[in-house]
Amino acid sequence: MTNPSEPATLRPHTATWVTRHLSPDERIITTEPLHGGITAEMRRLTISTGNGGTRDLVLRTFVDAPHAEDWLTRESGALTQLTDTAVPAPELVAVDPTAAQCEYPSLLMTHVAGRTVLDDEGVATRVPQLARHLVAIHALRPAARPREYVAMTTADTVVIPKGADTTAWAAAIDLIRNPPLSYEGRFLHRDFQPGNVLFDAPSPASARLTGVVDWAATSWGPADLDVAHCSAVLALLHGPEWGLRFTDAYEETGGTLAATESERLYWRVRDALASSEELPAVGQPWREAGRTDLTTRVLEERLDAYVTALMDGAG
Repeated sequence: MTNPSEPATLRPHTATWVTRHLSPDERIITTEPLHGGITAEMRRLTISTGNGGTRDLVLRTFVDAPHAEDWLTRESGALTQLTDTAVPAPELVAVDPTAAQCEYPSLLMTHVAGRTVLDDEGVATRVPQLARHLVAIHALRPAARPREYVAMTTADTVVIPKGADTTAWAAAIDLIRNPPLSYEGRFLHRDFQPGNVLFDAPSPASARLTGVVDWAATSWGPADLDVAHCSAVLALLHGPEWGLRFTDAYEETGGTLAATESERLYWRVRDALASSEELPAVGQPWREAGRTDLTTRVLEERLDAYVTALMDGAG
């Protein structure tokens, strides 16, 4: 989501910083806000290459984010390690995590072709692609591990939706009161979900995954956690049944999850309950992208149905 107060052109110090990382015969010719994010300003910069051609870069700027330095440091580290891997991701051009040269903490990267696809149409085609690329991410063995994952919720901060199945939610909350489970560590995107994946989409039914973006939350933790997060978002975006199906899709494409059903349930429930605390923020960019049907009330009902299905053993 682009900040309404975002300037129409690049801020002066930021423009100078970007120019410093271009070739001598290159210059910025246009800037265009990109929509869909929640925490950062995103801009596509069209660069004249000096030979009559152009190329695009993307500028990510955190204007009011206390954790900007950590996020940009993690993202720049992830993009560096993803170079020459099978994971389609932007390439790092430059980063200024402490705003030493820019007005605000910023990161400059290459532009990946494609767009987010949030429509229900074609979801059956896209889910296996999501699973396959998440398996590829988890197969990476970085030279330097990112920091360990941070749990996004606690039993005391869960927000139970109005009219929810209180018995199921009470059981789910009790489940995450247990100590964190041991796990086999994997390289995690930590926010892998349809809003952070790009598709070449001539039509929703024939969309081909072209890129994975937003690596600011990269972490080290159980593969189950990334799978659980994508499952929860699919449940909200397309309906609970798609959240329940994603685990199978991940395993069908070669992914390995926790050994026991109780362990798997723990991670899936933990991430689903974390979603309860941010439904209005999650839904806003989706509605701006055209999914006006996804009101906060609809998302609450879908989350309740998903949590209830998990606790009933439907997953």
